Amino acid sequence: MTAEVPSPPQNLQNETEAQYDATVRADIELFRSYAEKYMAGGLTDDEFRAQRLRRGVYSQRQAGVHMIRTKIPGGSMTASQMDQLATIADEFCGGKGHLTTRQNIQYHFVPLPQVADLLHRLADFRLTTREACYNTVRNVTACPLSGLLADEVFDVHPYAQKVAFAFLHKELTDSMPRKFKISFSGCQEDCMIGAIHDIGLRAVIRDGKRGFRMLVGGGLGPLPVEAHVLDEFVPVERLVSRCEAVLRLFNTHGNRKNKNKARLKFVVRERGWDWVKEQIENNYQDILANGGIATPEVVPDGFGGFQSAPPPLGTGAGLPPVLGPNGHSGPDYERWLETNIREQKQTGYAMVTVKVAQGNLTGSQMHGLAHLARTAGDGLWRVTIDQNLVLAYVPLRALPQVYNALHQIGLEDAGAHEIDDVTTCPGAYSCNLALTKSMNLGAALAGVVKDFSDSLVRRLSIKVSGCPNACGQHWIGDVGFYGNARKINGKEVPYYLMLLGGGYDGGGIIRFGVAVQSIPARSAPEAVRRVLNHYIANRLDSESFRDYVLRYKVETFRVMTNDLVKPPELSPEMYRDWGDDVEYSLQLGRGECAS
Repeated sequence: MTAEVPSPPQNLQNETEAQYDATVRADIELFRSYAEKYMAGGLTDDEFRAQRLRRGVYSQRQAGVHMIRTKIPGGSMTASQMDQLATIADEFCGGKGHLTTRQNIQYHFVPLPQVADLLHRLADFRLTTREACYNTVRNVTACPLSGLLADEVFDVHPYAQKVAFAFLHKELTDSMPRKFKISFSGCQEDCMIGAIHDIGLRAVIRDGKRGFRMLVGGGLGPLPVEAHVLDEFVPVERLVSRCEAVLRLFNTHGNRKNKNKARLKFVVRERGWDWVKEQIENNYQDILANGGIATPEVVPDGFGGFQSAPPPLGTGAGLPPVLGPNGHSGPDYERWLETNIREQKQTGYAMVTVKVAQGNLTGSQMHGLAHLARTAGDGLWRVTIDQNLVLAYVPLRALPQVYNALHQIGLEDAGAHEIDDVTTCPGAYSCNLALTKSMNLGAALAGVVKDFSDSLVRRLSIKVSGCPNACGQHWIGDVGFYGNARKINGKEVPYYLMLLGGGYDGGGIIRFGVAVQSIPARSAPEAVRRVLNHYIANRLDSESFRDYVLRYKVETFRVMTNDLVKPPELSPEMYRDWGDDVEYSLQLGRGECAS
């Protein structure tokens, strides 16, 4: 057995929190001064852009309003933070929030004069947007089930919190050549997909000591690349220094002239892996000899869900009783138990996955979720990279009441992690780079595939992006789509490129989907229906979906969908994107460092 992470001294905790709070408040007021100067005409768009982006403030395709990206380090937030996110959504953002594939929550349509006040409201509960955008270390992600699984190596959250805190508000990490992504996995499945990150960390125990296997140089975007193994074992006490060595390499050698070639994966591609490893080792030895960014002894209360004094576990006593002659019984409840519930290693408790369609929540739903975490869980909500939420430490006896509480706020849907649990980015709902409204296609696809009862089909995933930048992670879905556009009969038509067979293969290696062809947005659900029916009819015993796709080859799926690509006559709806009642028009703004 390895020792648990010790509790910090209280005086050090208090000092860390005071310093952090002062830094955050001063930075928000600095941003306010930049915003006021910009609105008064004292700064150009280019001069202001970097200042707002490093503080998580994106422009939108709609003039005069902004998207605010809030980091949830390690994917964990307290019930009080969820309540505050709900209040902010109601007061500033039309009562809406959006969960992302990097465990963030985004707000949209915030006027610039209100942004600084919103940031202060987040800071009241130690939530931050700092470095959630721009050329920075983005939100550090971590396995949402860490600490709960019987077969996990160890709980990675304390280490994710410290790495995230170590690199926040640092000169090295807030103006790099491009964005930089770090993930932590503690489970056997590597649910955080370290291979698509600049640094992917997977828990390992060697000779009784905790450490991490480190992958470096992965990424998605228009050109997906699998990461390389840098170290089989990095002891936890050296983790921040080893990560800093990689960051120094990227900061020095990343391409600052061409944003399209500015990720770490391009340094590896152009310089070679052996050269990259040598430079990282040189940086690491310099850090050991001369010092670098220190490993934090503590993180502030609330940072990444950290609670120096965790609340007592909820019992379910504060939830309304289940009423009716049949109590909680019924097919919907039984299906929810089957797909959304997983027992923990802690006897008598379960994890509840809340399926959040396309990651979209209302303020009232978030308030309800906060209450649920207090009364029937451990006071934390965990965000998954497929845009769902997990509540842990739910007493098994309280599951009927939890289901009832979720039903009352419209979040009781079964089918978590199944094919109709579609992952999407916001797309042209708000993003300057997006070509199509990916969330609306996601809803349309979910409506089509929910009727498939085949057990192997149910296990598949669909991921949708509104452009090639892969915020919806389309490359690693069993079925993936990304938006593009074509002109037909002189009019623009929204299209999606369909990919098949992404995800982990039987050997645990990440594989990217193979491109089939572009299909009109309105025909995408029909294309998926055809592929799934063919898969059911023609797969071999024990054959994975990817193996089936490779066996039949791309040409089979092209022929299968050729009549959809350019129908001889287009109905009026084909000229409209999903969810629109007006004809499609391609509108792109300036890209601002997607995802």
